Amino acid sequence: MKIARFNRLFNPKTGRCFDVAIDHGFFNERSFLAGIENMPRTIATLVAAAPDAIQLSVGQAPHLQRLPLRPKPALVLRSDVANVYGPDLPRTLFSRLIEEPVLQAVRLDAACIVVNLFRIPDQPEVADQCIRNILQLKPQCDHYGMPLMIEPLVFQPNVKAGGYMVDGDPQKIIPLVRQAVELGADIIKADPTDDVSVYHKVIETTGGIPVLVRGGGKASENEILARTAALIAQGAAGIVYGRNIIQHANPAAITRALMAVVHEGAGADKALEFLRQP
Repeated sequence: MKIARFNRLFNPKTGRCFDVAIDHGFFNERSFLAGIENMPRTIATLVAAAPDAIQLSVGQAPHLQRLPLRPKPALVLRSDVANVYGPDLPRTLFSRLIEEPVLQAVRLDAACIVVNLFRIPDQPEVADQCIRNILQLKPQCDHYGMPLMIEPLVFQPNVKAGGYMVDGDPQKIIPLVRQAVELGADIIKADPTDDVSVYHKVIETTGGIPVLVRGGGKASENEILARTAALIAQGAAGIVYGRNIIQHANPAAITRALMAVVHEGAGADKALEFLRQP
């Protein structure tokens, strides 16, 4: 039953989820390792801050699952590996599923599986691979009661943005999010729009499927907290942040601050108090 795993992901009091993504090492980019060089230590720090979930690759998930703690964050398992993020892209791009992704998720006691849906300029073959991945995952997820989180990502042209720069244009984000819904997503993980005030239109197109907002690029404390509060106010069901947490000077404190925004309705000023505490 998917509902059992949903209940592990989403806070029972608020119905929201804060997922910390630290699966960046999966993608073979040196710059992505900043803040997660020592994964057992990083995971232990985040677990102590008590987010709802931690997003990991199949190779790193055991560090979380072997911790003898109760309760602890749910595991969101990354199911696909890609080579699309560097400033200089290789001749051939790919997005490939791990073997037996849903069975591996079940064995690791994951609460959810996540997969990409890329829209990259002049790279239709990668979009095709992503759709094939999703079509393969969907019936397996339904069979084993595993929630399927789809991550629609609209990229800017690499020559313009220089690697892993998402496009915040709602006219591009909304149709890709809708395609993810049509393909069978149980949860959407989508980028914020450049104009945060229109994000309710992204949420509307999902027809009630929960939307978790990606963190996007590195931002200041004030910006990320204020943006998060605005997104939650428009109906976002939570957040999936990575670099804005793991590359922060105090990952535990920024996690607690964001938890206050997501689950307590705190504004940016109130949440900043967690960063001033010793």
